[in-house]
Amino acid sequence: MPPGQAVRIARAYLPEHPLGNRWDYYYSRAKLGSDPLYPGVSQALRGTRAPLLDLGCGLGLLAHTLRADGIALPYRGVDSDAAKIRRAGRAAARVGLDGAGFAVMDLSRELPEHRGSVAILDVLQFIPYPAQARAIDAMIAMLVPGARLVIRTGLDDGTGRARVTRAVDLFSRALGWMNATPRYYPDGEALRARLQAAGLRVEFAPMFGRTPFNNWRIVAARE
Repeated sequence: MPPGQAVRIARAYLPEHPLGNRWDYYYSRAKLGSDPLYPGVSQALRGTRAPLLDLGCGLGLLAHTLRADGIALPYRGVDSDAAKIRRAGRAAARVGLDGAGFAVMDLSRELPEHRGSVAILDVLQFIPYPAQARAIDAMIAMLVPGARLVIRTGLDDGTGRARVTRAVDLFSRALGWMNATPRYYPDGEALRARLQAAGLRVEFAPMFGRTPFNNWRIVAARE
């Protein structure tokens, strides 16, 4: 993402007090400036009109980046981290993100009711198997014609990138940034087969960017 755009979005996460904690601001600015995730999701969703459910939304950055890219979809984000959800709601309200809502939900236990497009970004590996398989089937069932399922996840393919991804996920848990431990990294071919068996058109693309991680974007479309 262009540096100027990254800074503009990150400003929504500045503390209300000048001496407040600026972690979210600097995290958002660095994430947006180095990770191709959000431009890749915008590309996948451009031209769609269905409401979007963002599973494991964290700070809600996706809502801001879609708006910045001119993609005005009704947006709902859910995450198990109540503190992040509070900060996501505060940042969205600060910049007037109309049509964006946030709620606390443990995705390993339940999924919300939804009909439309679904994004699950850097979250799938934290859901244990077989709960992960059930979650994928539930997300497939949410799709309406013209909608998209957009996944970004590390894959279990035995590469050095896969090992780095697992190590950093574990480190993030130890630091407390993530409130869950990675449980199961999907097998790419098995995931592709599951989506295709549901009648979806599926595309896999590497999404490493300037990172050492084994991140892939999977887009599954209901035609």
